[in-house]
Amino acid sequence: MPVQITIIGLGQVGASIGLALAAHKDEVFCVGHDKEFSVERAAQQKGAVDKTEHNLPKAVQGARLVLLALPVHQVRETLKFIAPDLMKGTVVVDTSPIKSEVANWAKELLPEGCSYVGLVPTIAAEFLHESGMGLDSAKADLFKNSIFLVDAPFGTAGDAMQMVANLVTRIGATIMIADVVESDGLMASAYLLPQLVSAALLNATMNQPGWQEARKVAERAYHTATSVQDDPESLRMLSLHNRENTTRVLNTMISSLVELRDDIENGNDEAVKNYLQAAHTGREYWVNDRFSATWADRKAPPLEKVSLKERLLGSKLGKSPKDKK
Repeated sequence: MPVQITIIGLGQVGASIGLALAAHKDEVFCVGHDKEFSVERAAQQKGAVDKTEHNLPKAVQGARLVLLALPVHQVRETLKFIAPDLMKGTVVVDTSPIKSEVANWAKELLPEGCSYVGLVPTIAAEFLHESGMGLDSAKADLFKNSIFLVDAPFGTAGDAMQMVANLVTRIGATIMIADVVESDGLMASAYLLPQLVSAALLNATMNQPGWQEARKVAERAYHTATSVQDDPESLRMLSLHNRENTTRVLNTMISSLVELRDDIENGNDEAVKNYLQAAHTGREYWVNDRFSATWADRKAPPLEKVSLKERLLGSKLGKSPKDKK
């Protein structure tokens, strides 16, 4: 009998995971919840979930894994709300890009016997140019051949980590294990900094004299550079919850801009040429690596190859607390 995974939040990430898991109906039964009735109905019609349950406590009852695909400002309240109805042995996973604070919430709110593991998903290279974030942009292969950061607080049970690793494998991605501190440092550079720079560019141009005319001729470069922002509330919380790393990467960015400004101001043609060429070449290397996904061929830490159904229900190396009794 398939075991239950509950997905809370049926936007691009949650629904794409559900669509990928639909190929494993012999192992998994997906229950979906979203705050919008219309999104729940559409997700089920699209095949992202097998069933929807709008009553949140009921949605998590019986689930062996609960996936929170939510904006970070909704995570703590959701954890608090579902905690009393979680079955002992349930693993709670979230997809927020910053983990330290979420891990603290999980430690505070989850009942004894439940585990927390953090996931940071990345989309496949061929979808990097797409900007959609809702259910309509969900795809079964959104994460194919991509890397998922898997991080958990110290002392997290190996069974919980293995369960999540099996889940990621079914989605078509590869895991990279990191602790929450390392993960937050990486995401400050790769996720927060581009969005904060985008916000700074908008504020530096729209609030200046001449914008009324400049806005008429702003085109591809401006549109691309300013189109990467998360919703303001999530971006605010993520930046402040990861304050030390955010400050560090902003300082690095400011230093880089000052260097460029000084070379331009001084008319240092060779330095400006080298600066821009290094950026151009660096981006080409990154894009080529991202599309080839050569790093996916590197050996991941050894993990027991057990079916997701076995892992969720309990195997010889990982039985549920009830079974162990």
